[in-house]
Amino acid sequence: MEFTFLGTSAGTPTRSRNVTALALSNSGHKFWYLVDCGEATQHQLLRTRYSVMQLRAIFITHIHGDHTFGLPGLLASASMLGRTEPLDIVAPVQTHRFITAALENSDSGLSYTLNFIDSEAPDFRWQDQQTVVTNVALSHRVPCRAYVFTERNLERQLLQEKLIEDGIEAGPNWGELQKGMDVVLEDGRTLRSDDYTHIPREARRMIVAGDNDDPGLLNEACTGSHVLVHEATYTQDIADKVGPWPQHSSAEQVARFAQQARLPNLVLTHFSSRYQSVPGGTPHINQLAAEAQEHFRGELFLARDFDSYRLEKDLSLSRLNH
Repeated sequence: MEFTFLGTSAGTPTRSRNVTALALSNSGHKFWYLVDCGEATQHQLLRTRYSVMQLRAIFITHIHGDHTFGLPGLLASASMLGRTEPLDIVAPVQTHRFITAALENSDSGLSYTLNFIDSEAPDFRWQDQQTVVTNVALSHRVPCRAYVFTERNLERQLLQEKLIEDGIEAGPNWGELQKGMDVVLEDGRTLRSDDYTHIPREARRMIVAGDNDDPGLLNEACTGSHVLVHEATYTQDIADKVGPWPQHSSAEQVARFAQQARLPNLVLTHFSSRYQSVPGGTPHINQLAAEAQEHFRGELFLARDFDSYRLEKDLSLSRLNH
């Protein structure tokens, strides 16, 4: 799994950070997914390898503008570029109304179909050939979700000794079994792929959370997950001054939870625009990392716009650009 941050600022952009969006793909596959789409996300994409022509689905965590205002422009641009493939949009129902109104009131038609899927449906589950996606309700001023991305259809290894022992000679049938397909032989026997192959590794799983002031809501989802991407809008001292109304998390709050949940990798994002990146700036964004490091012993990353990460098959997380 690979993912790239297209925006890491909360609420408003800064000179170095755009508002929220994240691109996610499975290594070796051209299709990719977008989680949230703040204003100017399509501009950010122009500086990456991701094309709107291969975008498979968009997942919106909640309706706030810093997570959605980029949608009409991105969708219209994809049409002008000649996209014809349908596009799934997993989002609250208000997002459907927002997109429809924006397109209708700007004389903008699309050359492709939008498939709207209610992210707040109680039985929500989305999947394609590479990935299955579920979600978790979070705590924010409006309904908000975290999306859980899990690999599916992992590569299989043949149990060659068992095949030979059962008199199944090497040939096309071996290839079908390795692809996960059951095979019917000429003598009528059915060979189940699960009986003659095994999957040598664990499916990679990561959580991308929207705005949330209660990380503990993710406790069950974090069991068996390898990466959590979560907001850390403030340091704890600023969170205390701001008060509870914004319903955001502090770096300390998320780090304490991640340590308790025994998460191996934590990536913090969605930083208040008050935090500066220039040397000597105050308050400085490094204060968020320092606070989190006091409470979390796993691998900790502070996201920056255009940072790309890869969750390897051995379940380690590496930043691809430094």
